[in-house]
Amino acid sequence: KQWYQRRVANIAAVSLGMGYCTQASVPHSIINGFKNVLAIAIEAEIDFPQADAVKAFLADPTAFAVAAPVVAAVEETKEAVKEESEEEESDDDMGFSLFD
Repeated sequence: KQWYQRRVANIAAVSLGMGYCTQASVPHSIINGFKNVLAIAIEAEIDFPQADAVKAFLADPTAFAVAAPVVAAVEETKEAVKEESEEEESDDDMGFSLFD
């Protein structure tokens, strides 16, 4: 499966580089075109719903930083679980080694 995905990605990259449209490159071409439309809309101050979300983010990126504390809390939980599992592993050997 990975072999096939790599080949499709290579075909898409080559066709995008040549400017030749294939089924593998169509989604990338559409997204790249939409990025260009958004850039023009932001510069020319044209309003449409998708551009408004991007403009709001560019105006105040800190308003979209709500997810950052959640990630930190998840990392702290992972560390706590990791510490607990390390403690359990050290209790399992009971002071004996394999070669005693």
